[in-house]
Amino acid sequence: MKQQGAHPENTEGSPDASSRPDTAGPGRTDPDTAHIDEVEGDEPLLPARVHRPSDLMRLLGGVLAVVVLLAIAAFAHGTTSGLEQDITKGTGQAPDLLIKIAGLASSIAILLVPVAFAIERLIKRDGLRIADGVLAAVLAHGVTLATDLWVARAAPDSIQDALTQPSPGDMHALTDPVHGYLAPVIAYMTAVGMSRRPRWRAVLWVVLLLDAFSMLVTGYTTPFSIILTVLIGWTVAYGTLYAVGSPNVRPTGRTLMAGLRTVGFHPVTASREEASDASETGDRGRRYFVTLEDGPPLDVTVVDREQQAQGFFYRAWRNLALRGFATRSSLQSLRQALEQEALLAYAAIAAGANAPKLIATSELGPDAVMLVYEHSGGRTLDSLPDEEITDDLLRDTWHQVRALQSRRIAHRRLVGDAILVDPSGTVILTDLRGGEIAAGELLLRMDVSQLLVTLGLRVGAERAVASALSVLGPDAVADCLPMLQPIALSRSTRGTLRRLARERAEREREAVLEASRQSRPARAELAGAHDAGQPSPTKAGRSDRSDRSDKKAVRAEQRAEKRAIDEALEEAREEDLLTQIRHEVLRIRPQAPVEPARLERVRPRTLISFIAGAIGAYFLLTQLTHIEFGPLIANAEWGWVAAAVLFSAASYVAAAMALLGFVPERVPFVRTVAAQVAGSFVKIVAPAAVGGVALNTRFLQRAGVRPGLAVASVGASQLFGLGCHILMLLAFGYLTGTEKTPSLSPSRTVIGGLLTVAVLVLVVTSVPFLRKFVVTRVRSLFAGVVPRMLDVLQRPQKLVTGIGGMLLLTACFVMCLDASIRAFGDETTSVSIASVAVVFLAGNALGSAAPTPGGVGAVEATLTVGLIAVGLPKEVAAPAVLLFRLLTLWLPVLPGWIAFNHLTRKAAL
Repeated sequence: MKQQGAHPENTEGSPDASSRPDTAGPGRTDPDTAHIDEVEGDEPLLPARVHRPSDLMRLLGGVLAVVVLLAIAAFAHGTTSGLEQDITKGTGQAPDLLIKIAGLASSIAILLVPVAFAIERLIKRDGLRIADGVLAAVLAHGVTLATDLWVARAAPDSIQDALTQPSPGDMHALTDPVHGYLAPVIAYMTAVGMSRRPRWRAVLWVVLLLDAFSMLVTGYTTPFSIILTVLIGWTVAYGTLYAVGSPNVRPTGRTLMAGLRTVGFHPVTASREEASDASETGDRGRRYFVTLEDGPPLDVTVVDREQQAQGFFYRAWRNLALRGFATRSSLQSLRQALEQEALLAYAAIAAGANAPKLIATSELGPDAVMLVYEHSGGRTLDSLPDEEITDDLLRDTWHQVRALQSRRIAHRRLVGDAILVDPSGTVILTDLRGGEIAAGELLLRMDVSQLLVTLGLRVGAERAVASALSVLGPDAVADCLPMLQPIALSRSTRGTLRRLARERAEREREAVLEASRQSRPARAELAGAHDAGQPSPTKAGRSDRSDRSDKKAVRAEQRAEKRAIDEALEEAREEDLLTQIRHEVLRIRPQAPVEPARLERVRPRTLISFIAGAIGAYFLLTQLTHIEFGPLIANAEWGWVAAAVLFSAASYVAAAMALLGFVPERVPFVRTVAAQVAGSFVKIVAPAAVGGVALNTRFLQRAGVRPGLAVASVGASQLFGLGCHILMLLAFGYLTGTEKTPSLSPSRTVIGGLLTVAVLVLVVTSVPFLRKFVVTRVRSLFAGVVPRMLDVLQRPQKLVTGIGGMLLLTACFVMCLDASIRAFGDETTSVSIASVAVVFLAGNALGSAAPTPGGVGAVEATLTVGLIAVGLPKEVAAPAVLLFRLLTLWLPVLPGWIAFNHLTRKAAL
């Protein structure tokens, strides 16, 4: 952003820079140029089209309405039939003449009204809107054809009955579920904006009502069909508008100049200030530096509907996820935004704080407003060099915040670019638009914690806390510690903290790699001396003693290398800024509360888990509705059920082998098996790919393995497990194909997998963000996991244990699933073990990727569909999957909870 008070560079068509007034006083320009709106050179070009969040919300609302309508039609068949009979009875009493007139008028008007509006728009040179409408009409027609095809061939009978009825002309034919001409017309008229013009809107509603009335009375449609038609046209229109964008109607700089004249100012030039952080400040309006003919310059903020909509989804999520008043209203009219900012500007000055003085407000047409402030001048805290940020300046900043809080005013965004320092060194608080009057204690404490972090990022935790203590006092600062968590900070501050965390992690990795590189020459020298001093065969006894001493020396070198790595990691470890601030406050108030306050009402993972679980449960229930479990359980083979239990129990021993095979240090085997049993409890409360990794890492650390090495061991185990999983999936997929198993050939599987991998590689390499993400993760992998794997390779018995444990673990699960199938099937319904293995490996992969705890929902649905695909009847596949998941997921929860608590009491977790 251009510094406030700094004069923008001269541009073509602008007066000479010397003619612009400085920030200290008024200036004048040549009267001949007084009324030239010189803003184009400084104004960034506005995009021709914008994607409005409001269009997306209407699209989602339309889709939801369609789903609800179809659900009502499917599950409330009696209600829909009664409604149709009542409407038919009511409309059947209409006079025939009225019916004929309505039908004739609507059939003509439904075509003439869109054409008339198109002509009117073309005359006004608004052809782009007509093009948008035509595109929406074409898409709506395609959606109607697809819907008609689905209703005719695949929809449940209840939906067919609600959307169709026997045609009056041919009792053996059915009416169309969706009107093929009405939906495109609705989409066209919505996309061209006819509904925003009162006269055209009135004509539109009359035409729609006439057409619906005539179609209902003559029996060519049903009420649900009409509603579905309107919803499809409406939804497709807003989907088209959001996809292609709407014409940008934002006011330009010339409009701003004209608006300033209407409120009594005489502007000469205006220059647009560039936003420093578009991701967070885009919804705070565009800012202009305006020079006048006869007075000091002005700071003008323009707020329009498009910019106001920016950040809508972020604000909506914050309102949903956080407790209390975490952010301002997601939906706010321009009038509300104008009144809120004006009120906060006056309230801040009345509280004694230094804030920009608001001197005028005005509308700029129907879609924008402007707020005119006296020019403050100065520079933002972000733009100040470090040597200019003095202790007096820090204390002055806290004095301004204390003045606001004395009147219960929350700023809500105390970041660097909202703190202005004028040429005299006075601090001015700007960007009050998102603030809150009569704020609660929670918001006031969040302001204190936000400013502590903002100042700490510039001057360090010690100076930031010291300045706050000198103004607010120890009690007020200590009370903000529970708010000192990332979720309570601004979006830009969280991004800065994440960047600093990545830099700290990179420095720690570099320190570990440097320590490892420095220890390698000593090991290489020892190995060379060992090779040069090999004894002759006649000195076998002396050779054995020499080998034992060399092995001891090698182990000593390895221990020395680990100590060097641990020491380097300890030296390179740095505390994050939030921890530093807590420590500084606790030095003054040791009894201050440090436990973070519970601010989140719902977490993203919880929401995703709920949605994914609901979807999985839906697919699973659809497979269970037609199964009679009574006779099935009565005829079950309990010997195979016992075998499935044994295979499930053996999987924990195999899991312990798979982990210990990648841990060179000595770890008790029995306790490791208990940790794997405890993992069956942990994965119920966390995603499968996360809970087990965290538990094993914690277990190894408690067993005496260094934190970095514990993470590397678990990472090496996961990496080898992934490789084995892929190889087994390909191998069993090939075997399944050679057996000619129905619906599962190796050629399609392999080709589909290769194409999927190729597409993912292309996407990752072509998107800079994804490419950087992958490179960073791979670099960290080679920094930690690969050296650990090299240590394991030096112990072949460990490697055999690890890989053998992985193969045994997969075999136990496959045999458990196969035994579950045999428990409910017979010789005629059995499938090959290779097919079972393919289904299990695919379902396990999806379960690991699913965000639900233990892969609930995703695994059940995948296994059931997979077994049906390889030829198993669903009457056998569904109960077999339920038994398998019962033995491997749900029944081990109680033993896992007992093992978890036992290991916790023993300080093993």
